[in-house]
Amino acid sequence: MNIGELMADIKKKDIVLPEFQREFVWTLEQSKQLMVSLVRKYPTGSLLFWKTENPPEIKNLAVDREKLGSKAVILDGQQRLTTLYLFTQNEIPPYYVERDIKHDPRHLYFNLEIGDFQYYQPLLMANNPLWVEVINCFNPDNPINVFEIAKQGPPEGGDPLGLAQQYNDNLTKLKNILERGYPVQYVPPDASIDDAIDVFDRVNSLGTKLTDAELALTHMTGKWPHARRVIKAKIKELEGTQFYFDLGFLVRCLVGIVKGGGLFETIHKTPASELKDGWAKLEKILSYLIAILPKHAFIDSTEDLNSTNTLFPLVVYLSRNGNRFPNEKSLKNAIRWLYAAHIWGRYTGQTDQRLDSDVSIVDKNSEPWKELIDAIIDQRGRIEVKPSDLEGRIIQHPLYRMLYILVKSNGATDWLNGIPLDTKQSGPYSIQSHHIFPTSRLRKEGGYDSRNNIHKQIMNEIANRAFLTADTNVKEISNRIPKDYFPEIEKRFPGALEKQLIPMDENLWEIDRYDDFLKQRRVLIAERINDFMNQLLQETEAPRDMTLDDFIETGERSTIEFKSSLRWDIRNDRVNKELEMVIVKAVAGFMNSESGTLLIGVMDDGQVFGIESDLKTLKKGNIDGFQQVIISLISDYLGTEFTKYTYIDFEEKEEKTVCKIKIERAPQPVFFKGSDGLKEFYIRAGNTTRLLDSRETHEYIQMHWEA
Repeated sequence: MNIGELMADIKKKDIVLPEFQREFVWTLEQSKQLMVSLVRKYPTGSLLFWKTENPPEIKNLAVDREKLGSKAVILDGQQRLTTLYLFTQNEIPPYYVERDIKHDPRHLYFNLEIGDFQYYQPLLMANNPLWVEVINCFNPDNPINVFEIAKQGPPEGGDPLGLAQQYNDNLTKLKNILERGYPVQYVPPDASIDDAIDVFDRVNSLGTKLTDAELALTHMTGKWPHARRVIKAKIKELEGTQFYFDLGFLVRCLVGIVKGGGLFETIHKTPASELKDGWAKLEKILSYLIAILPKHAFIDSTEDLNSTNTLFPLVVYLSRNGNRFPNEKSLKNAIRWLYAAHIWGRYTGQTDQRLDSDVSIVDKNSEPWKELIDAIIDQRGRIEVKPSDLEGRIIQHPLYRMLYILVKSNGATDWLNGIPLDTKQSGPYSIQSHHIFPTSRLRKEGGYDSRNNIHKQIMNEIANRAFLTADTNVKEISNRIPKDYFPEIEKRFPGALEKQLIPMDENLWEIDRYDDFLKQRRVLIAERINDFMNQLLQETEAPRDMTLDDFIETGERSTIEFKSSLRWDIRNDRVNKELEMVIVKAVAGFMNSESGTLLIGVMDDGQVFGIESDLKTLKKGNIDGFQQVIISLISDYLGTEFTKYTYIDFEEKEEKTVCKIKIERAPQPVFFKGSDGLKEFYIRAGNTTRLLDSRETHEYIQMHWEA
């Protein structure tokens, strides 16, 4: 078949698109490059159809089922066919509606002189007749007159007829793509819907690859034809509640409800009845969560969370408990876990594995929240927030959203108009992030340089942010400093500053006390987060810190490492100061990664060796001397400023002493400075400390620290 015939069959609805296919997702560049390839007669692959007289559910119901004969169901090539239909017919193909076209390419232009394709650019194309819209090149009712174009402005001494011939040759190359044959392969007519989807899976590795969620939805639609349509309608409905979920999240929730796991492929063989039952549960759960989260968790929209994935374990839990929390204790424990998962980025890495692991915990426990909290502690070392966690953090960090949750829980209002900050409005009363100390004044009077990344982070820190309506932020406060406007606020709305965790020492409201203001506000924010979360605990006991036995039982992993000694070489029975460098590099690795605990005096297999051999080699041979050596090593090889991110403790087991070093993630990259003056960058990789090369270091820093 040639392309013109394919377009005609689509128009007649003889070529149709099954409901299990996704929407048009090609980028503008992909659409452009298809046209370039066709004009240059480059290969563009083949099409795969399933010829059948009993087609499955068809997108947009674009099929005449009363019309006799078989239909060609598109299994592979729908992005190419849709692109060609848009350009050659200047309309959306029958199997789509306008909202299904994410990137409409019809503003592509063709240059008659050089045969080039570009999307519309006013400076280049306005009043230039050589650039014509691709869609107009295929319009038989208003053909392009190359002779008129040639007459409008030939070069001095140029031949208009020769130019017209050149323009016509290029235009003909474009129009002739309709005559170009396109290879088509067919799945046998006697194939079943399952056979067709199996073939669809096999060819999916070509072209724009489907995500696991899209592939799972494809299989679901094969069993339940209306699945995609129903889920998309729910997404649209929920947008009006400020909760924005994508197809991937809702498909994952359905997988969790039906199969009790977080991996998409587990749902591929599920019958329609189970899918429909699971969806009925999910609809009720979503409505329940949207009603309960604003009131009990101060989460008014998905924008209050760093990832919707944090809601996934809650969805599965509710599906196992009648679609609601059985009691207030369970609700509060679930919210506490939700906050912890949000703050510590539970699903920012190894997402599928961690979701699957957490949902398996939910499936096995009637009250899974303590074990889920323990999983975060195992990952991060703790759930308590410390002031240092806020140092250098800007609004992209989850702690910023947590601050917004806190001020809403405090009943905070706008500082000058009294509007509650949990109000969801647009325009002048939309909620904005406000710099308490304006960056312009910090640069001008505080000596901060916006070209210095560290200064930039300090000026934009979470601790320098408050929440106000747009009207107040722009018109009333502008670039005034706290000493000028805080007294007015406190007089107008007493307590409004404290509700946003502002230090009330007026001396800290001056520009020259900005650093002290940040330090005090970090303390207030961290304390409030911890108090807020602990209030949710129904038990009187707060979660205990991990003991030495806990660490040994858990074993080495990304957040735990064992070292048999500080400087005593067990194998050679002598002092080996090179071992000290191994300790410092491990500390740097934790500071550059997810925090963790380093145990000195424990063998790789968990056997306790103790630090007694090390103590005998020290001038001050006790644990105080040992601690001083550790601090000196960190100061000498990493930098004195990083010693505050380590917390050293000692514990005895089997009459042997073990040193426990809790290490926090640093707010900036930490380099190991060797004796040769070279700097090395270490991270945690699994249960080891890994040295990165210069390229890997640059990429890692860009990814893990905000500029």
